[in-house]
Amino acid sequence: MPHAEKGLAVGLFGGSFNPPHAGHALVAEIALRRLALDQLWWMVTPGNPLKSTGELAPLGDRLLQSEQIAKNPKIKVTAFEAAHHIRFTADTLELVKARNPGVDFVWIMGADSLRDFHRWQRWRQIVMTFPIAVIDRPGATLSFLSSVVAKTFDYARVDEGDAPRLARMKAPAWTFIHGPRSSLSSSAIRRSAKEG
Repeated sequence: MPHAEKGLAVGLFGGSFNPPHAGHALVAEIALRRLALDQLWWMVTPGNPLKSTGELAPLGDRLLQSEQIAKNPKIKVTAFEAAHHIRFTADTLELVKARNPGVDFVWIMGADSLRDFHRWQRWRQIVMTFPIAVIDRPGATLSFLSSVVAKTFDYARVDEGDAPRLARMKAPAWTFIHGPRSSLSSSAIRRSAKEG
């Protein structure tokens, strides 16, 4: 787990990154800038419990590729979930919170993930642990409003203009961040590689 001093604002950006690509780097850069973060932890997961692991590249490969893409020195690429045998985000956030008193965290996710977020294990606990920044993704701008999570926690939505203060807010608090979007997707890259 990367080190963070008390008082810092840190973004948590997790995913399979199978493979990581410039779209992920764009989300990380938008989050760093718009949320006024001191650090962003790019967390390469052992695997998504909701996705098949049949096409999952080895963790070491995904970690190395992520390090090559994440050029900003504020981005810390890590795979600490594997070391702690963690599979679920709720458990990750519990561990991060316990190990880092005094650090202000915000969970970062793409808008495309919000559609199925209510299927994640203990999703309500995730929302109640740290504030959440949902970053716009192609094709997901409007659908996020109809998601179960957006409807359930509508009262906790923060204006996008207040995004720089989000990490300092008490959960539940979330915002949707518009901005440049990349059409790249890991599944399309895997498909293309398979087709040669």
